[in-house]
Amino acid sequence: MRPAEAEARLARALARAGAGGEPSSDRELHEAPTPPVGPLRPAAVLLAVDLSNGPARLLLTRRAAHLRHHPGQIALPGGRTDPGEDAVTCALREASEEVGLPAGAAEVLGLLPAHETVTGFAVTPVLAVLRTGFVPRPQAGEVEEVFAIPLAHCADPGRYRLEGRIWQGRLRRYWVLPWGPHYVWGATARILRGLALGMQP
Repeated sequence: MRPAEAEARLARALARAGAGGEPSSDRELHEAPTPPVGPLRPAAVLLAVDLSNGPARLLLTRRAAHLRHHPGQIALPGGRTDPGEDAVTCALREASEEVGLPAGAAEVLGLLPAHETVTGFAVTPVLAVLRTGFVPRPQAGEVEEVFAIPLAHCADPGRYRLEGRIWQGRLRRYWVLPWGPHYVWGATARILRGLALGMQP
């Protein structure tokens, strides 16, 4: 997907989100939905679309295998918000820490509807473009790999599929987005699918 087309379609997704885009939830696919346990904790992730060199690509990370939470999973740069932080500040701070994104490198376009995770977070996706390339620096001990996948792949709803597994005695269903050796699933795939649906004509 060429940069000009990518920007136009990202703008379309943001316009649709601003015109009543509904928050999503990990639990919406479960056979027996359950209410959240306790108050949701705010978090944010950065959907950084690199327009600097050739077709548009989306930045992703693979978490370190030894981590206690979500080891080895594919994720967007991000994390929980610190006290007093807004979603944009949090997403940019986390991207700086996790992948070495330089200050001022991301042009923030806007926010997508929040996503509620089964682990109790309300995650706000922050959509941004990168017009200048940079050399990623994975955060030592936290991030195993930083890579980018074509935005055209992420933006095709037909690339996503539903899978499921038994978790805590119940069937839990979730979206997945395979790409080469990488297996994007769970909240990350659900957020990306929401973006893909918003980008459609």
